[in-house]
Amino acid sequence: MLLKNGIVHSMAGPLIPSGFVAFSGGKITAVGPMDALPPTDNGPVLDVAGCHILPGFVDAHCHLGLFGDSLGFEGEDGNESTDPCTPHLRALDAVNPRDRCFQEARLAGVTSVLTGPGSANPIAGQILAMKTTGRWVDEMVLKAPAAMKFALGENPKRVYNAREEGPITRMATAAIIRENLAKAVEYRDKQAKADNDPDADMPDYDPKLEALLPVVAAALPAHFHAHRSDDIATAVRISQEFGLACTIVHGTEGYLVADLLAAAGIPVITGPCLTDRCKPELSGQSQDNPVRLAQAGVKVAICTDHSETPIQYLPLCAAMAVRSGMDTEDALAAITSHAAEIGGISRRVGSLAPGKDADILVTRGHPLAWNSTVEAVFIDGIRVES
Repeated sequence: MLLKNGIVHSMAGPLIPSGFVAFSGGKITAVGPMDALPPTDNGPVLDVAGCHILPGFVDAHCHLGLFGDSLGFEGEDGNESTDPCTPHLRALDAVNPRDRCFQEARLAGVTSVLTGPGSANPIAGQILAMKTTGRWVDEMVLKAPAAMKFALGENPKRVYNAREEGPITRMATAAIIRENLAKAVEYRDKQAKADNDPDADMPDYDPKLEALLPVVAAALPAHFHAHRSDDIATAVRISQEFGLACTIVHGTEGYLVADLLAAAGIPVITGPCLTDRCKPELSGQSQDNPVRLAQAGVKVAICTDHSETPIQYLPLCAAMAVRSGMDTEDALAAITSHAAEIGGISRRVGSLAPGKDADILVTRGHPLAWNSTVEAVFIDGIRVES
């Protein structure tokens, strides 16, 4: 398949005012300006003159498939609020790919997402990176697990205060996280000792601690739900104590501690921005948060937190950052290449380059313009029809 005569945002190099993207077998084979177009074979050709060609959008944080659209209790599978520590839970086992919001995501050009547990628990479970098309979740997986979900601040307090069990202060939330990370380190050390000392006992199998082993080894990123600046600082503090590969999710007041995040090299998945200040910890919400973070040298992605903001409005969330002063291509990166890099899936998606998955979006009008239209979406080289 060849898309030609388009304005190509490869996100892997400079904008190409008039270019092409070729793909075959679900993979991109060539990208470049029209004057470098190789001889065509006899495959399908789509002339997209005047349109923009770019990688499919990547939502770096959402709950797609875990909170069913209009299904009530039956479709709510994102928060296991019976136990504050549930790292062994897997989003993979809860996603419903027949949720109609997957279709809305695809038709809007959102081709990959990181979806996972909600923020009821200090340690909530394993996040999944997946495509937005497929009959069952196993054939949609990009990476499982992609990260471990932690939560600080108001949400765990509110959930367990209502139940009169579990953490009801920020101190207790942080203590639960520290306690279980420390147990995972001890568990790891006991395993290592047993491997090297025939007289040492192997610790009893613990599914929670097994799930945390790659986290304390910094092999699995720790995604910390944190809105307030003090909660962001706590996430940084805990991550530095245990050597975690930390990412801040939401980071609503990240602009207040941008220098701290930049110095620590910690990326932020900002958003959702198309919401009101519906709870106290959102009182510092500012539309220019991703702009100020990026200006400070923090790598930024923009998310919908679906269903807080419906996933099809991901490009509008990026457009709001442009309105607040972010460079347009940087805002596009925040929902394509940077989102894929932060999510650990950039080897396959997030930019247009030979060898990557043929997840491609064609729009008439700039992809961040409010009145642009989606002309075509391809996932793994197959055109999305519904």
